[in-house]
Parts: sequence; structure tokens; C-alpha cells
Amino acid sequence: MGQEQSGGHRIPDASPLPPGQRLQRGWPVTHYGPVPKFKPDRWEFRVFGATADGDKHCWDHEEFTALPFSTVVADLHCVTKFSMLGAEWGGVHAKTLLDLAPPAAAVTHVMVWAEYGYSANLRLDDFTANRTIFATHRDGELLTAEHGFPLRLVVPHLYAWKGPKWVRGVEYMTADRRGFWEERGYHNVGDPWAEQRYTYQEEPGAGPEL
Repeated sequence: MGQEQSGGHRIPDASPLPPGQRLQRGWPVTHYGPVPKFKPDRWEFRVFGATADGDKHCWDHEEFTALPFSTVVADLHCVTKFSMLGAEWGGVHAKTLLDLAPPAAAVTHVMVWAEYGYSANLRLDDFTANRTIFATHRDGELLTAEHGFPLRLVVPHLYAWKGPKWVRGVEYMTADRRGFWEERGYHNVGDPWAEQRYTYQEEPGAGPEL
């Protein structure tokens, strides 16, 4: 059981861990594919798709790091069943980007794009949650390359695969579309408190048909 917090996301009544999770001391490295080499002169962050003004919005690395810096204290729950509690994430709130590049009124979902064409889809309400952050730092230190430097998304109330490493952009969408892992058997929503790990657990309407 859980109680509701703002945005409709569940928080636990007693245990700080979602069901099926174990407490992790330290931060394991988990990802698919190689670690990309960061080239600051070629790095660009884009917001595109169904923007309110119809334009694509871009920031180079210097411009992005000059955006307002925020911190949130939040947990990280991996679908492989480890949880890391109480980390301080520093970076740019998703809401900051929404203010700078507003979505069109019809937008319901976003696709977060990362290096090598990796993607993760999110409901707009999940993307706009108070603690969703494009992180550049953890506990006051720059992220390492293995953990997503220069930029990773952290969506604390969902499983960690919904927050890709090495993020390069956000696409606003007027209909849902499955991302990389969602096309390969992972749950379309990914709520750890409901243990939404795999596609076969989806209720009707939880996501587009495969």
C-alpha cells in the first residue's frame, strides 16, 4: 500500500523501498552498449516535435550548463532490483526546459533521446513532476562518463530505465510511442511501487500495442 503525493505518485507507508527492491550501497554501472565519448564542441541538446511555437530549440554545451541550476534529493530504483536512496542530484529541472520551450497544448507524452538512438517515453505528467531533473551532478560531483556524463535524466518515481544516460534531446508528442526498452519487453509506464517491470503486466490502455 502507499499514500499519494503531488502528481499522483505513490510513496511508501513504512519501507523506503518499493516491492522487490534491495538497498544498494554504492552505485553500480548498468547500461546497454558502449560509453560514448563526449565532444563538447559537437554536443547539442534539442527540444523538438510538437512545440508551442512550431520551432526546434537548441542549446550547445556552454549554453546548457548556463541554465538555472537546481538540486533535488531523490532515490534511484533500478528494474534489476537495486535501489539507491537519498542521493542529491544537481542539474536542470525538466520544468525549466518546459518554460523555455513550451509544448503545444495537444502534447501528452515526451520521448527522451540519448546517444546511439536510445530512447525512453514518458507521460507528460511524469516529465513535469517536481523532482524530474536533467542531472549533471550527483552529491555535488560531476557525473562520470559511465554514469551518464554530461547529462542524464532522473525520474525518481519511475524505474531508472525511464531516465536515460547521455541525453541529447526531448521530443514532444501528441500520442504515446514506445521507447527502446519499452519495445523490448519492459513496462510502458514503469512505476516501481506497482512493480510495473514488464510488458506482460500492462493493463489495457497502459501503452501502444507492440
